[in-house]
Amino acid sequence: MSAQAQMRAMLDQLMGTGRDGDSMRQRIKFTDERVCKSHLLESCPHDILSGTRMDLGECMKIHDLALRADYEIASKQKEYFFELDATEHLQSFIADCDRRTELAKKRLAETQEEISSEVAAKAERVHELNEEIGKLLAKAEQLGVEGNVEEAQQLLEKVEKTRALKREAEDIYRNSMPASSFQQQKLRVCEVCSAYLGLHDNDRRLADHFGGKLHLGFIEIREKLEKLRKMVAEKQEKMRLRRREERDREEQKEKEWEREREREREERERERKR
Repeated sequence: MSAQAQMRAMLDQLMGTGRDGDSMRQRIKFTDERVCKSHLLESCPHDILSGTRMDLGECMKIHDLALRADYEIASKQKEYFFELDATEHLQSFIADCDRRTELAKKRLAETQEEISSEVAAKAERVHELNEEIGKLLAKAEQLGVEGNVEEAQQLLEKVEKTRALKREAEDIYRNSMPASSFQQQKLRVCEVCSAYLGLHDNDRRLADHFGGKLHLGFIEIREKLEKLRKMVAEKQEKMRLRRREERDREEQKEKEWEREREREREERERERKR
């Protein structure tokens, strides 16, 4: 993206569609059904996974930073409940990803050499330590880039301890099977992004995976989905309480009106007797 395009995007995000008097642009409102509500809430998978191995291409709905700015301004005055649309969108996307993960697991089970549950548990332990090493290395590298050298060094010390545990787990796993079987790459499917991970992957491969844009993108999508679910639940609870309060007020008004009518009847009765 050129410097001019970056500047335009920044102004769009800050000032909305009306910043330059573009009447054509102003015809489409953020409430239009053609506009991606997930994009307005910064949670569309098409944006988050852009440039990764699972790049989804362009979203079928409209993405516009200026419309997002319009929404952010308007939502301070009025509730639009776009969180519900975005939640449904992300739930559908994650459900599809989880189905692919289960399918990949099934294919692995069919193609890889069958091992006993005891040996499988030992292999799983190695995979778990691999995952921990990969996450620690990715985090340490990120801290190093940010200039937090001391924290990065502390994580690298944890990496060394985890490597020692991994060597022990590998020895236990190796001694539980023939040497020829141990050399075969035992694969596992990542529960977050459905990528394949190998039992004998080196540290660089592990760090690249767990610190990669694809894996982190899926973590972001899953976290945004949980956040949206909580927001939807909170807003639904607020609506329920508001409706109950309104109902209580109406009932109170009805009671007061009934008491007033009773007083009027009693007054008329007294007048009649007089």
